[in-house]
Amino acid sequence: MTFFKSVLASFTGILLFIAAIMLLSLLSLMGAAISESISKNVPDNSVYIINLQGTLTEQSEEAPLNMILKNDTKSISLETLLSNINKAKDCNEIKGIYIDCGMYFDPDSYASLEAIRKALTDFKKSGKWIVAYADVYSTPAYYIASVADKVLINEEGQLDLHGLASNPMFFKDALAKFGVKFMVSKVGKYKSAPEQFTADGMSEPNREQITAYIQGTWDNVVKGIAESRKISPEKVNEYADSLIAFKQAKDYLTYKLVDKVVKTWEVKDIVKDMLKIGKDDFLYTINDSDMEKCCKDSSDGDEIAVYYAYGDIVDTATEDFTTGHEIVGEDVCKDIIALADDDNVKAVVIRVNSGGGSASASEKMWQAIKKLKAKKPVVVSMGGMAASGGYYMSSIADWIVAENTTITGSIGIFGMFPDISQLLTEKLGVKFDLVKTNLHSDFGTRSRPISDSEMAILNKYIDHGYNQFLSRVSEGRKMKKERVAELAQGRVWLGQDAFKNKLVDEIGGLDKAVAKAAKLAKLDAHHTVSYPEQEDFMTQLLSQTPEKSIIEEELQAALGEYYKPFMYLKSINRQNCIQARIPFSIEMK
Repeated sequence: MTFFKSVLASFTGILLFIAAIMLLSLLSLMGAAISESISKNVPDNSVYIINLQGTLTEQSEEAPLNMILKNDTKSISLETLLSNINKAKDCNEIKGIYIDCGMYFDPDSYASLEAIRKALTDFKKSGKWIVAYADVYSTPAYYIASVADKVLINEEGQLDLHGLASNPMFFKDALAKFGVKFMVSKVGKYKSAPEQFTADGMSEPNREQITAYIQGTWDNVVKGIAESRKISPEKVNEYADSLIAFKQAKDYLTYKLVDKVVKTWEVKDIVKDMLKIGKDDFLYTINDSDMEKCCKDSSDGDEIAVYYAYGDIVDTATEDFTTGHEIVGEDVCKDIIALADDDNVKAVVIRVNSGGGSASASEKMWQAIKKLKAKKPVVVSMGGMAASGGYYMSSIADWIVAENTTITGSIGIFGMFPDISQLLTEKLGVKFDLVKTNLHSDFGTRSRPISDSEMAILNKYIDHGYNQFLSRVSEGRKMKKERVAELAQGRVWLGQDAFKNKLVDEIGGLDKAVAKAAKLAKLDAHHTVSYPEQEDFMTQLLSQTPEKSIIEEELQAALGEYYKPFMYLKSINRQNCIQARIPFSIEMK
């Protein structure tokens, strides 16, 4: 009887799941039809609303299960945001932009913020206005908001502007308590990724490069704020040194960091005043989803493919619900070859945002991009990071565009091999015995550390990989190998410094990369299409693991700053043993 009850319950569950899927599909179609009917036109005298709330991601990605399951985490797509700002600039009915700076805004990098600021500055050149408001301005949010014509703050608000710092953690002694250590082979004195597991603090070369990119990034932030607010950079630094987050809102007005101290309900009237309408008149607002529905991208002219490659570089996809976005080498190679063979695609822009990963996957993608380049122009647009393996795959492009604050370079590789033999034998009391046929038959077993002779062999292998990396950059950048070696050693460069050293060709964002691709392809008119193409709603729904995003977010919330090192340790046995990777987590706070 119990068996039949179980079968009946399972059958009922399947029927309910199918019914739920059908209902969701019907609601989705109805919603699309309704949206189409009410969103054909933008009302005149409208305002585009930007909500700076939640995480800032690279590409627009729908997560169907997040719409079904309770998931309050918000995210903003840089791809969508930049596109919509550009659409708002060209839409005659939209007169201005209102930026609502939420309490929590977590950008992936200052390079992304730089791209948003540039788009907003370009928007203002069309003669339109921008108003920004916040109860509390974080440094990233204020960096964007400072470009506005009117910067408003709540009368009890705060403006947190205190500079940037990097405060990496080191786990060698903590791991030793469990009998775990790492054996490392690396090339490049600046190649510091393994340090957090093998040292007690920063090496001097690592401190040198961290100081350079932290200070360089902050200098760009200060320059942008100073120019927008018409105050001196020295004043901005003076305010940052005085911890102005604990000042009164009226002080920010005195410092010329804001234009008006307001009550929450007064903001709408100020926006209406900018529109030159009465306080009782209706305020038409356009959000991101409205913008996508009623301001379609042009499909005129030839196609330029924009291929998004972001996340850790891995050989094969990781089947793990706590793994973030990845650049899967074998998948990217297939996609790149498909773009090479697609006659409709006249040029390709590869948007790279990665701190690297598998050296093997990076090499394969370099080869695939080289084949693509032989058929049509290839331009790389660097996001927040395009370093180590991210720079490896980028270096063969016809042209490379980076933001001033892009983190790039890091030409170097390493191998990091965990040794848990002490944990097993001394801490847990596990005993091992051995029978083998050859000298290194037990290489890589958990019962012992790697021997000196084996490390010598690994060092030669790492040296070979490093020389190949230098050769690939030398070929791609048309630079003597000796000069590449001078710039290499694993050193991380800001985009502005990489430009001076000819590791990149131009400073700018995705728009400049697309324009260059069109020029190289000699196109009179063009439009862009994003790749990889997103799967349809039903395919995503049926293929997603229900717990994935929610568990990942809860784990990240629980671990906080320990999340990234924890995830790195968790995945280390699945990674290629030879890595082209920057320090796995560059935190600037």
